[in-house]
Amino acid sequence: MTEFKGSGSGEGLRICILMSRFNLIVTDRLLDGARQTLLERGVAEDRLDVISVPGAWELPPAARIASGRGYDAIVALGCIIRGETAHFDHVGRAAIDGLARVQLRSGVPIGLGILTPDDMTQAMARAGGEVGHAGVQAAEAALEMVNLRTLLRVD
Repeated sequence: MTEFKGSGSGEGLRICILMSRFNLIVTDRLLDGARQTLLERGVAEDRLDVISVPGAWELPPAARIASGRGYDAIVALGCIIRGETAHFDHVGRAAIDGLARVQLRSGVPIGLGILTPDDMTQAMARAGGEVGHAGVQAAEAALEMVNLRTLLRVD
């Protein structure tokens, strides 16, 4: 049996971080964690771009554009906090499904760092608080998947 696992190295890679500005107090923390992780893993500063969009709804079209611009991987960051209406459900599902479609069609790995918490306390706990750091996790997943693609020589 042969087991394949992509490495977490960012050496030589060109990465795009997409960040929603809605709930900026949370997404700024996600961005800081993702950016720091990518730099620590060897992505050169001049090969790391950050594109900000108004909200999570805009992440899939931004990912579609970015996927055609030569990036090895994309990290998508956002925070959609549950409210009193179904808006939360619709935007969250559309954003996540849209990113999945872009990833499958383009072949460019997308690390998913979209939080869907019930409230701001849960959001902050997942943006570097006691529950972990979704920005770091999304960056690590993107690196592992792009390196797995290279390992398996899938273009």
